[in-house]
Amino acid sequence: MRNYKRKSDRGTKSVELMQRAADLVINENKSLRQVCRDYELSKTSLSRFIKRMKNDPVNLRFGYGSPRQIFNKEQEASLTEYLFKLAQIFHGIGPKEVRRMAYDCAIKYKISVPSTWHTNKMAGRDWMSAFLKRNTSLSIRKPEATSLSRATSFNKSNVQKFYTKLADVVDRFKFTASSMWNADETGVSTVTKPSKIVAAKGKRNVGSITSGERGTNITLLVAVSATGSSIPPMFIFPRKKFQDHFIRDGPTDCIGAGNSSGWITNDEFFLFMQHFIKHVRPSKEFPILLVLDNHSSHLSVPTLDLAKENGVVMLSFPPLCSHKLQPLDVSVYGPFKRYLSSAQDAWMRNNAGKNMTIYDIPGIVRTSLLLALTPSNIMSGFEKLAYFPSTNINLMTLILHLVT
Repeated sequence: MRNYKRKSDRGTKSVELMQRAADLVINENKSLRQVCRDYELSKTSLSRFIKRMKNDPVNLRFGYGSPRQIFNKEQEASLTEYLFKLAQIFHGIGPKEVRRMAYDCAIKYKISVPSTWHTNKMAGRDWMSAFLKRNTSLSIRKPEATSLSRATSFNKSNVQKFYTKLADVVDRFKFTASSMWNADETGVSTVTKPSKIVAAKGKRNVGSITSGERGTNITLLVAVSATGSSIPPMFIFPRKKFQDHFIRDGPTDCIGAGNSSGWITNDEFFLFMQHFIKHVRPSKEFPILLVLDNHSSHLSVPTLDLAKENGVVMLSFPPLCSHKLQPLDVSVYGPFKRYLSSAQDAWMRNNAGKNMTIYDIPGIVRTSLLLALTPSNIMSGFEKLAYFPSTNINLMTLILHLVT
């Protein structure tokens, strides 16, 4: 980051000194040139100050003005609070994500920003440097290494931190099983691994027809509660413009969206949060807990504001730990993928000679979800992971079991 160093002392004289010099010229009829020489002032600067003093003697200032600050103190305090909360729930973000969040905040507050902010869709490096200097409680920290693999990231320390935070949140808001939810995305491809079949014994090669060599992925978002209930899912298609007929055969009341990749982004998760709030109906008087992984798409300012306004308390898993700490991964997605594979095999047999497309997926997912999203499957995930405040499971025993 750049740190400008002054090359001269221009504009550094105090207002009091300039007033004394101006009084000598105005009231005591001293020579402007002589006063400037005695006080080591610029003749042009003193002349301009005297004019301003005659026109507006109340609001006197001298020197260079400070650069225009984008956010006021209250707005920066709000942004700082967001960053603190994100770090506390294992959602800590890097400098680039902070700069993107700052840009989102500026758009939200309708603040005029430099054109480069609009071009890059993020704040500049100089803003980031100045922001950290103004808010000394923040710093760029290097987290513990967690990128070696899921196995090395999933350790006793990380799991203990998560359960400690979970216990704090549950105790603070008095959450019960009915107010504890888990949301997660999973990919669904038009080509899946073929199921096992019965064939002649001793035959070296056994084949099975699939839709193609390489499939197209669709993202599926599901949310479930600790009491075994769920909301209609959301599909994200690899299409820039979503059409209602994409989900015509999908689960009842499901929703859809589209983008060029088919993966979840800030905009799609904001739509999902609106969909979630519509069906669960939380409020500030009756808040709910939403546990989810720490994907960057969950962190946009509009989504966080929407959650806060509607009483949705978001808690994230430590990095790369969701595969063993997430109820959906533990007890729902396994059965779902097995039912999905069988349903796709059946579809291929019933539609011989046709390739499965992304528009066939919602109808196939509908039957598979009905079989996988049973109350017993959903509840078993929360129970196995001791999410309930009253679960009769020794937490330390569970943690040791999970990490070994």
